[in-house]
Amino acid sequence: MRLRDLAHILRRLAASDVVPADAGGRPPSFIPVWSTSNSGRSRALRLVAALLASAMLGSLFPQISAPIRALLGAGEKAAEADAKGVDGLVKLTAEQIAAAKIATVAAVPGVLTRDVAAPAVVSVDPDRIGRVAAKVVGAVAELRKRLGDPVEKGEVIAIIESREVADAKSEYLAAKVGLDLQSALFQREKGLFDKKISAEQNFLKARGAYEEARLRVELARQKLAALDLSEGEIAALAGQPVGELRRKEIRAPIAGKVIERRSDLGQPVGGDAQIYVVADLSTVFADVAVAIADLPSVREGQSVRLSHDGEEEAEGHIVFIGPMLDHETHSGRAVASFANADFALRPGTAMTARITLEEKNVRLRLPRSALLTFEGETVVFVRTPEGFVKRKVETGASDNEAIEIVAGLEEGEQIAATNVFVLKAELGKSRLEGLD
Repeated sequence: MRLRDLAHILRRLAASDVVPADAGGRPPSFIPVWSTSNSGRSRALRLVAALLASAMLGSLFPQISAPIRALLGAGEKAAEADAKGVDGLVKLTAEQIAAAKIATVAAVPGVLTRDVAAPAVVSVDPDRIGRVAAKVVGAVAELRKRLGDPVEKGEVIAIIESREVADAKSEYLAAKVGLDLQSALFQREKGLFDKKISAEQNFLKARGAYEEARLRVELARQKLAALDLSEGEIAALAGQPVGELRRKEIRAPIAGKVIERRSDLGQPVGGDAQIYVVADLSTVFADVAVAIADLPSVREGQSVRLSHDGEEEAEGHIVFIGPMLDHETHSGRAVASFANADFALRPGTAMTARITLEEKNVRLRLPRSALLTFEGETVVFVRTPEGFVKRKVETGASDNEAIEIVAGLEEGEQIAATNVFVLKAELGKSRLEGLD
């Protein structure tokens, strides 16, 4: 209603005391409420005056009326938000949570680590590699293992036919026969000498021949041992067929797997020729190239984690730090040892090593993926029977994977750790709907 219309009504009320009638003496079709009595007209005047004052105030002072209207509107929206439920609650059923692939983790005590990353190459432990040599001159008669075959320590894996071995065995057998003969003669002369039947000169001569024969046997035994014959093999020579004398058994020096085969059947070999390479890969090394700036913080015994393409592979410890520096790569050499029972670590593989320099125990620890920023605050989403509820938290120290929670959570609470952006989007959506 305009101000001009309100003023016209006021003037009419002031001028009229009775209800007007039309020409026929009938009351008009529209009868104002203020036409009944003087008291009624007085109340109507006060009402119209209030309306007029309100309209004038709104038109003259919009800067006052606009905040009042906004305040009233905000109050209505706050009442609507309270009616919807708890602030920050995202209602989801168990089926919806599973469909969104939202996994939870418990807020529990843990350890934060400060580490350094460096390139590494997996290698064979030098104490767990055996090179199977022929040790005699001859030819390969048998190869009993293929690449990748497992072997046991002392197992026969090849046979060499060698004239050198045949000569050494024959010499030993001849010396053994001579010793037996001289032993018998010496015992006979000793008996005669004890009975004063034989002269002392004969006794001494028999004893000298016996000692010489025993020495020849010992020298022949040492020669066979040098050719890598065991005591059991030497003791069994007396019952061995003549045709087997030239055969030399090659045994595995360690247990492991055949990783190389360097000879073929019938191939002539020398004493230093290698037939197989056997390695025990249940434990492997990693050569780590540590940056010069990080070397002062690296110590023997520190924990090392190997990863490839971001996936954890193994955990070990440093066993050696090289004293020399490589100025071309600006790094130093550190060697770490790793258990490899499943043979997942293959020598020659380039990987990333993370050396743990420092560890810190914290009251509560959460993965980085569980925390996000919402409306300028660091928050997490805590699991509730109805879904998830937003919770403001205070953080402390951190490492590459996790963050310390100083305040805002209790131990054991379940926190959304994956696909948290889904919950953030749902919460933001509900906030926008509340502003409509």
